[in-house]
Amino acid sequence: MLKRRLFSAIACVLLLSSHADAAPPRAKNVILFIGDGMGITTVTAARIRAGQLRGQSGEESSLSFEGFPHVALSKTYTVDHQVGESAGTMTAMMTGVKTKSGSLSVDANGHLLTTLLEIAEGRGLSTGVVTTTRITHATPAACYGHSVRRDAELDLARQLVESSAGDGLEVALGGGRSQFLSTDAADLEEPGAKGARSDGRDLTREWSAKRGRSVYVWNAAQFDAVVPGGVDHLLGLFAPSHMSYENDRGADRAGEPSLAAMTEKAVAILSKNRRGYFLMVEGGRIDHSHHDGNAYRALGETIEFARAVEVAMRGTRQDDTLIIVTADHSHTLTMSGYPVRGNPILGKAVEPGEAVDGAGLPYTTLNYANGPGYRATRPDLRQVDTTSPGYLQEAAFPLASETHGGEDVPVYARGPGSERVAGVIEQNVIFDVMMKALQWSSQKRSR
Repeated sequence: MLKRRLFSAIACVLLLSSHADAAPPRAKNVILFIGDGMGITTVTAARIRAGQLRGQSGEESSLSFEGFPHVALSKTYTVDHQVGESAGTMTAMMTGVKTKSGSLSVDANGHLLTTLLEIAEGRGLSTGVVTTTRITHATPAACYGHSVRRDAELDLARQLVESSAGDGLEVALGGGRSQFLSTDAADLEEPGAKGARSDGRDLTREWSAKRGRSVYVWNAAQFDAVVPGGVDHLLGLFAPSHMSYENDRGADRAGEPSLAAMTEKAVAILSKNRRGYFLMVEGGRIDHSHHDGNAYRALGETIEFARAVEVAMRGTRQDDTLIIVTADHSHTLTMSGYPVRGNPILGKAVEPGEAVDGAGLPYTTLNYANGPGYRATRPDLRQVDTTSPGYLQEAAFPLASETHGGEDVPVYARGPGSERVAGVIEQNVIFDVMMKALQWSSQKRSR
């Protein structure tokens, strides 16, 4: 009996030792989803809106990424601002270094920083950037470009095409066609529109000429015709500037793919590389809707963003793909009052019975702290349809464009290395999480 117990104890020690020595699983692929401006209030309101669109009361609903096993809060300040913006905050996530607001993948002194996408290309992985904004806008540009000025988009377009990291991006999908075309080139979709480049270059042609098995597309039919197995490099620019809001996409003249469709095709193309891939997907127009003071479209964009995450979840394996979903910063959207369960999230607050302010006027559940929805005198909303697409939520004080919010934003993660997403973290730690999941050295590199 004593011998049996001794052998059992030794076996347990050996088993525990073998587990302790076992290397943690490595992520083959990393997908970083950025809901631009997707603060916690936006997530909550979008969750409710999604449920109500399905005929539920909404509060019990969940967005696709809310089921991820690991969650944290990320601090979004930049080197010089309490309230961050997309260039500085995305630089933190892509390089592991916090920088000044308005700077793209350079440090606070203007020195170039190597991005995770560039590191991935250098190691033989495939890479992609998908967005509903201009592909040269701050969030996508921080993946491949470097500039002390986020608005230097003509140069950022050049950097995308001329990228010397590996063999360049395999997938780049979004808007911003004018940044790639010459001023004497007529846009094929928008009558009278021209390109913005004064250097005479057509970067769409240069993209195709530089890369083998490459395709450039600019409308939905061309995009739909792309067969992932027959393409190694795909550039899609579906609008002269930003792509349409999801609510308005059906009215686009040449047609635009949804964020979910672009994500699905990007994953299919990148997955051909046996070494793995890095993909960044941005729901960029959540931010723009908020700046407009328009919660209707902001929530619609967030719901489509969640669909894109769901597509990526279906198209990948949890044991080899790290998926992180977060935001670069928040917005000033508020959710208040005491509305009853199931009250339309875009509607007027009902508590039960009509909720009114001190002057006896009804108010909505969602509002903004500032922005274009300000009214010098509060309107009587009894005859106003606050759930309509064009309604602007009221704002506490007037601004032509609503501002970002400075509170922490959520981070959701699943897959290898996702357990490192926990607690309250600095935003640049997200870079370290991705690097460690790939089992690469996370030492920051400047050039």
